[in-house]
Amino acid sequence: MTEKIAQKVALVTGASRGLGAALAEQLALRGWHIVAVARTVGGLEDLDDRVKRAGQPGAGGLTLAPMDATNDDAMRHLCRSIFDRWGGLGLWVHAAVHAAPLSPAAHLDQKDWDKSIATNVRATGMLIPMVEPLLRAHGGTAVFLDDARAGQPFFGAYGATKAAQIGLARSWQAEAAKHGPRVMIATPAPLPTATRARFFPGEDRSKLADPQAEAARILDAL
Repeated sequence: MTEKIAQKVALVTGASRGLGAALAEQLALRGWHIVAVARTVGGLEDLDDRVKRAGQPGAGGLTLAPMDATNDDAMRHLCRSIFDRWGGLGLWVHAAVHAAPLSPAAHLDQKDWDKSIATNVRATGMLIPMVEPLLRAHGGTAVFLDDARAGQPFFGAYGATKAAQIGLARSWQAEAAKHGPRVMIATPAPLPTATRARFFPGEDRSKLADPQAEAARILDAL
């Protein structure tokens, strides 16, 4: 039971790129052991390399879990493995997202619409019941990221499904207020991610926030 009690463990879904990767890296440098989930194996390996290169004393390790957060069986097995090894979680950061290309609402691509619902809404609704017992076991916190795109022109698929995700998180937050786990909803500053570059081509990226600094700001708020 020593390992289960002593180690701070965080699950980061969507850890291979963007703010999810920056949060995972910052957490590792702060001594957390990260269970990093993403579909992109190369992105997870790059994250692992960055943490190892930092060589910071007291840094945590990483368990790389290359899987799709929409795969219920894979995620259920992962959560069971986390319980068996550590007994629970101190933190869950949910950064997994499908950012559909910009499109008028009257011309949504069916494939992108279905994938947006599966990743941004359905997966969140399935993961909360899986992760909640792990967070309760260690008095943990769940973190969601709201970039407030709902209702903006051409963000129909992304904005609507992210709004649904955050609505679900806010309901969980209200329900868990007395007995836990703690649920935090953060609004990140605009970041120079690949996704944003697709949304806003030609934008002056020098004016955007540094992902590592923004990750540190969000974690400091915890």
